[in-house]
Amino acid sequence: MLDMKRRDFIALGGSAPLLLAAKVRRARGQQPAMPVVGFLRSGTLTGEAHRVTAFRQGLKDAGFVEGQNVAIEYRSEDQTDRLPLLVADLLRRQVALIVGNTPAALAAKAAATTVPIVFVAGVDPVRVGLVASLNRPGGNVTGISFISVELGAKRLGLLRELLPGAAPIAVLVDPKYPLTERFVSELRAAALAVGQHLIVLDVSSDREIETAFTTLVQRGAGALVGGTGGLLLSQRERVVALAARHRIPAIYVLRDYVDAGGLMSYAPSIPDAYREAGIYAGRILKGEKPGDLPVMLPTKFEFVINLKTAKALGLDVPLSH
Repeated sequence: MLDMKRRDFIALGGSAPLLLAAKVRRARGQQPAMPVVGFLRSGTLTGEAHRVTAFRQGLKDAGFVEGQNVAIEYRSEDQTDRLPLLVADLLRRQVALIVGNTPAALAAKAAATTVPIVFVAGVDPVRVGLVASLNRPGGNVTGISFISVELGAKRLGLLRELLPGAAPIAVLVDPKYPLTERFVSELRAAALAVGQHLIVLDVSSDREIETAFTTLVQRGAGALVGGTGGLLLSQRERVVALAARHRIPAIYVLRDYVDAGGLMSYAPSIPDAYREAGIYAGRILKGEKPGDLPVMLPTKFEFVINLKTAKALGLDVPLSH
């Protein structure tokens, strides 16, 4: 694979001298409980070790090591409508804060008005109601936004540059994922501007993935844009394998697909985002208020191409991005 651009993140924006021995002994006997962080994701945690590792590294950078001075409760759910149940479970466990992707953070915000929430979101958090503003989020929520949904025009342009022609481009989406409507509308606007025909195919379960590929081939699609959502991400190896079987060049919303053998992706570094989320979580555990921490945004992006896959598809890869 070839990393075409590097990336980073930026932020917008008297005690008594003596204690009685009895008090000292009592304080030693009543050490504060280890804070618990709820790590909540829509989708699955299977295959997501790099996100967890990056988050732990961020916590460590902020002075917290899992099992030593902080505990982490991990939860995940493929069905986004069940996320409120997991949030309720974390709240019963009196977590100090909740970290989650967009659907998880939205579910947490709906249920918790005081527990701090740190999101890692692929969408504008103001538009979806997570925060009041990027510079001054306010309330109990802040986080990292890698604006993945808003990158549709760039991804479409990269795909068209690699595959010039008039063939339709298929778009694979999970209609139940909260960000799908925005994702599709961005792509439709970009396609309309350049006269590109799109074929949007819904995938609501893993059983529908193969059917979607059969349909896109029958309808003459020459390429594919892989959509957002935990379902598709959890099935990325199957998606990539079907694209290879049908010889469909594809661009994806996350590098994870390219790591699984997909052709290319255009996105910020997700591990970087989770590391920054870990740092924010540590700062909040130390007493900072989430509403005072500006939402962080990426300034540079990765254009990643799997050269082996490109060769198998007989494609000439542009190296100028």
